[in-house]
Amino acid sequence: MQNKELKFIEIIKNSLSDNSYLGDDCAFLKDLNLCISSDMLVEGVHFDFKYTTPALLARKALKVNISDILASGAYPLYATVCLSGRLNEDFIEKFYSSINSCALEYGVKIIGGDLTASKDLTISICILGSGRGRNISSRKNAKKDYILALCGNFGASARGLKMLFENPRENNVFTKAHLDPDIQVKCSEAIASRALEPYAMMDSSDGLINALEWIARSSNAGFSVDYEKIPKIDGSSKAEVLFGGEDYSLVCALSKSDFERVNCPELIAAGVVTDTGRIFIDGKDIENETREEFLHFD
Repeated sequence: MQNKELKFIEIIKNSLSDNSYLGDDCAFLKDLNLCISSDMLVEGVHFDFKYTTPALLARKALKVNISDILASGAYPLYATVCLSGRLNEDFIEKFYSSINSCALEYGVKIIGGDLTASKDLTISICILGSGRGRNISSRKNAKKDYILALCGNFGASARGLKMLFENPRENNVFTKAHLDPDIQVKCSEAIASRALEPYAMMDSSDGLINALEWIARSSNAGFSVDYEKIPKIDGSSKAEVLFGGEDYSLVCALSKSDFERVNCPELIAAGVVTDTGRIFIDGKDIENETREEFLHFD
């Protein structure tokens, strides 16, 4: 887990008079039945125009934020879009045409935003989702003997990014996973509408192990994982599967009865929650694995 990011988060928490809404990818406003999240994509950190386009970037930017809503168990409704960069009419037209198409695809309405000039492009989106009729997740809800359930593939985006670095015009299942990732709408709905007990869920925006570490840390728990059961595309390395980010797959800790009740074919049981406070892959402590993590702060 990223020590510098953790330190920043602790400073932020200690600076706020009320930090009770912090701790998950979405803040859940229970009195309004509303989930709110925001995320940024920064040129040179998260993307490069050597291998992407304004249209692809718009889709990914919105889907990244929708994924946070899905990981909470809510369903997305509204979003604001803020752009900062060397903007021109051609970019604005291509970007907003694409983001509008993506918004229509996922039932989201773009309701506002902001534009300003700067050196590099930054995309900042705030998204709102409804928790009506849904059981909203929290990272602190994992309990011993819960099932670790995974939905979507792991490692494909990291493999795709490496391919794009080598050949920006590469076009295959891995590069698509990076440029236009799948998000898990049906699986999120199945879990949040059928689970009766508290559960923990995140997406794998920063990698499978990162998600497991956040849930374990928040729940004072651990995980025992069967590597062969992790859903992945043949060709991804073990390091990519465990540590590669930007797949936006779901990582969920569900009670056994809820796992059966959810009954979602795409949801794969890949391990169990333990009380060890550690993460084990095939019986080996993950601390002994070589990490290839994306770092927001180096």
